[in-house]
Amino acid sequence: MGGLTVFEKVKKLLPQENCLYYGDTKHMPYGEKTPEQLIEYADKIFKFFEEQNAKAVIMACNTTSAITYEVLKDKYNFKIYPIIQSVCSTIAQIDGLKNLTVIATPATINSHAYSKEISKYNPEINVKEIAAPNWVRIVEEHRINSPQSIMQVQEVLENVGSPDKIVLACTHYPYLLNVLTKFMPADKFIDPSVYFAQNIKEDLAKNNMLNDKFEYEKFYVSSAPENFKTASQLFYELKKLPELVTL
Repeated sequence: MGGLTVFEKVKKLLPQENCLYYGDTKHMPYGEKTPEQLIEYADKIFKFFEEQNAKAVIMACNTTSAITYEVLKDKYNFKIYPIIQSVCSTIAQIDGLKNLTVIATPATINSHAYSKEISKYNPEINVKEIAAPNWVRIVEEHRINSPQSIMQVQEVLENVGSPDKIVLACTHYPYLLNVLTKFMPADKFIDPSVYFAQNIKEDLAKNNMLNDKFEYEKFYVSSAPENFKTASQLFYELKKLPELVTL
């Protein structure tokens, strides 16, 4: 469901685009999967989108962007927008940024994708990477304000040091801002999906790929469509039940 954070921002900037959304509810959380599993899941989803004649695919998941993009990027007949690779050039240009902390899933952190990408654009930025293995489940299970969840958020933040900015490098994490700002000021945190949506809009325009008339949006999930529709209300209001498509 975390990808709905990106979907919502893309829809605001590109309301005329027809959108397909695939939520791999069967295999979540991705942050605990092996690279081989993630590549298999992503490949099947991309092939599904190819069958639907997608013109472009947004990799809204930081973990899949970190692990699978370089392996799969040239296999399909559509343009792919990976969140990490798309936003790091923008983050690296933030004025006065010297110390950056990235909080993400274990798989994203182990890949060092953010530090590698940031260094391409500004090698002077010191990047510290911290895994928050429990945060996805806190959001997915609607436990954001429970005492245990607040404690788990605090435990991670105690390790960040004193960075200039903190990247919430998983699409679920921005939904923890009400808790995060109990411990640090809101302007410390970066939600990459804000930059990501803007970059996608600019690139589609540059390549003359913008749609001029909205006709539909469709949602697909790999398990439990009823649960997805109920839980998604935190992220985006679905007008009807998603279609079950197991790949």
